[in-house]
Amino acid sequence: MAAPSPNLELRPLGNTGLKVSSVGFGAAPLGRVFGPVSEDEAIASVREAFRRGINFFDTSPYYGGTLSEKMLGKGLKALGVPRNEYVVSTKCGRYIEGFDFSAERVTRSIDESLERLQLDYVDILQCHDIEFGSLDQIVNETIPALQKLKEARKIRFIGITGLPLGIFTYVLDQVPPGTVDVILSYCHYSINDSTLEDLLPYLKSKGVGIISASPLAMGLLTENGPPEWHPASPELKSVCQAAAAYCKEKGKSITKLAMQYSLSNKDISSVLVGMNSVGQVEENVTAAIELAKFGKDQETLAEIEAILSPVKNQTWPSGIQKS
Repeated sequence: MAAPSPNLELRPLGNTGLKVSSVGFGAAPLGRVFGPVSEDEAIASVREAFRRGINFFDTSPYYGGTLSEKMLGKGLKALGVPRNEYVVSTKCGRYIEGFDFSAERVTRSIDESLERLQLDYVDILQCHDIEFGSLDQIVNETIPALQKLKEARKIRFIGITGLPLGIFTYVLDQVPPGTVDVILSYCHYSINDSTLEDLLPYLKSKGVGIISASPLAMGLLTENGPPEWHPASPELKSVCQAAAAYCKEKGKSITKLAMQYSLSNKDISSVLVGMNSVGQVEENVTAAIELAKFGKDQETLAEIEAILSPVKNQTWPSGIQKS
């Protein structure tokens, strides 16, 4: 298979030395968490993503009860390219049966993940949604276990993920500098919620790579709206729906605007968005390439921000989501 097209910007990921595509492939939908996806569709979407310049793929054993990892593994194998041409991130500590951040479980977890992904190592192993565990256990037990996996060359870098932004400062202030390489924040750098921005100088001072997931706010910033289980307040859902309708009237796509808003901050290494079809890959890559060529649609963006201003930075309690 041909090497990735050079159209998509590659950005440095903190101090890791890795360069990741500005658009990252979120593989949760390959686990059928948002609806049916065939194996052929899954493989085709991974191939198209790589062909269009996406080199960063993110999954978790939690997504689809391990199905996402298996599907992504098949897709990556089908690329038929050298392993160093793509960056893979998976997670540990959160499983379909619950949370377990013990050293024993996360150590076993990586072996299971590698088997499903058909890989010898992952580039990044992230502690998944750490607000549901004891943050002190993460600092004193989980991360030291991950450091041993690093020494064993099963993983290259260590990350942490979660919804509340305070978890990142809590952990990073307690571990030696350079211990945690990457953070993954979600739903805090999109048109309706940009609170991650306040944390960027701190994260940069720690040399941490920054991944922002869910630029569409888990479906709020789409014409179809969020899934039924979305934990946002009725007010937030209603205002986002109004913003999407306004965009549609103007012949604009709120999804594209949301992607471009998130991509425009170059302190964020990669914007992760869930994809499960060639069409979705095309849409997301096109949004990034158009942004690079023409810049943001400032006029429409300002109008959308005005509509969303009553609910700006309104978040929701962590963990209310579909299992």
